[in-house]
Amino acid sequence: MAAPLLLSDLYIYPVKSLGGIRLTEATIEPRGLRHDRRWLIVNARNQFMTQRQTAAMAHLRVAPAYNGFLLSHQQRPELLPLYVPFEATPEKTLFVTIWDDIVFAWRAKPECDAWLTEALGQECKLVYMSDMVRRDVEPAYNPEGQLVSFADGYPFLLIGQESLADLNARLAEPVSMERFRPNLVFSGGQAFTEDNWEQFTIGEVAFRAVRGCGRCVLTTIDPATARKSPQGEPLRTLATYRTEDSKVLFGQNVTGPGRGLLRVGTPLTIVTRKG
Repeated sequence: MAAPLLLSDLYIYPVKSLGGIRLTEATIEPRGLRHDRRWLIVNARNQFMTQRQTAAMAHLRVAPAYNGFLLSHQQRPELLPLYVPFEATPEKTLFVTIWDDIVFAWRAKPECDAWLTEALGQECKLVYMSDMVRRDVEPAYNPEGQLVSFADGYPFLLIGQESLADLNARLAEPVSMERFRPNLVFSGGQAFTEDNWEQFTIGEVAFRAVRGCGRCVLTTIDPATARKSPQGEPLRTLATYRTEDSKVLFGQNVTGPGRGLLRVGTPLTIVTRKG
């Protein structure tokens, strides 16, 4: 008898492209999980920064703290940890660019900008997305009018543990789930069973799997060591059996209800499947 589908892990990423915080329960808001990717690092031109172009970001660590989180530098202990609250105040504002979107944002305190500028060796600003901002999921996949934070394109990313196990069975050195930056992780089922889900529920909370998530070079950076794989793994191996329309797919982009509460250990139920 197949193991039941259960929500096995929850993650938020308070700052886009930095590390995650593992949770046992999380509140759902219109843009995804509460506090997920509401902060963004931008450069001197107010353009968003990620590890894709700024490898030094991989050395920054995120740790939970009271009503916020701490940023630290893996290789520079002389930089004292920086406390950042989960939410900003609208003292200063500016417009920032993320992909093709221009978004109104609130500025962090000056000491946050100074710390990141020193840590990353270039002029940086830390900005926050307020509840007043409307950034939509791409229209072609958004009949419900879903919103998104500073995440690449969707409120949630879902991955099955069996999918990771399938990948690791093909790798010389296994990788952790953190490598793929999911919000929702489930146990049970077969590898890549999530590929053909459409409507599903976690407990009483309804979700929709929209499309596979195309992976990038960020997956080749070990989040524990900040070292990039010289062989391009696991992306290289994924490309041999998970390529579709020139994209290497791993995980499902998901939209949700805009409200609710999730707890690790809650059952998942498939309501409808694609096709």
